[in-house]
Amino acid sequence: MTVTADARIVAAPGGALPVLRSDGPLALRRTRAAGAYAQVTVVGAMTAPLGGDRLRLTATVEPGAALRVTSAAATVALPGPEPGAATYDTVLTVAEDAELHWLPEPVVSARGSDLTATTRVDLAPGARLVLRERLVLGRAGEAPGRYAGRLTVHHAGRPLLDQELSFGPGAPGWDGGAILDHHRAAGQLLVVDPALAEKPADPVLLADTAVLTPLPGPAALITAVAPDALTLDHLLTEGAAHLPLLLPRVSAG
Repeated sequence: MTVTADARIVAAPGGALPVLRSDGPLALRRTRAAGAYAQVTVVGAMTAPLGGDRLRLTATVEPGAALRVTSAAATVALPGPEPGAATYDTVLTVAEDAELHWLPEPVVSARGSDLTATTRVDLAPGARLVLRERLVLGRAGEAPGRYAGRLTVHHAGRPLLDQELSFGPGAPGWDGGAILDHHRAAGQLLVVDPALAEKPADPVLLADTAVLTPLPGPAALITAVAPDALTLDHLLTEGAAHLPLLLPRVSAG
């Protein structure tokens, strides 16, 4: 049996969470946070996503509010009893003078799974965002499943970033030298902050497989591939250290 779930978070100023609605496998728990943030941890209430599941998580940060979202464990995509891909859609809206840190644990693409994940972000002109995405292809000693992902970010009504990734069976050349080669972990850290409009980030080659790139507008993107999740985390953290204006807020962990 497939699962359809639609969970929702709304953050208001002062650390308030007027809406915290769990659904199906997406169990939302308010957890302790330092400072003025409201913090929500996504806890897997059941095994998901499986083939055919339809999951959706929406977060809205109201003007002047600050929200940090984490997850209790990795999201493991598994094959299910039903044919077809699972979908996991994330929709994020950050208002003027609001801040969102979106820092979930990695997605793990297990053998035989098929997951299509989309993340859509709408940022007001004065919004701030730290968004991390990490993908691990296969568990230890295991071939990966199929993973297709798309990240779309709009800032002040204009496109800021739109990218698609496709790995695993059926994705042309994904394990070739021009894409992942022997690496099995990929990730990125996107930072959007008005401070970057006044002082853009400098491009930095962090390693042979990791780079910090300034984006048009008040943003910077750290992208990396690595042999494993631990090495990937180190590369993203190293990249964040090159953004000194944002260090009081940016965390890759």
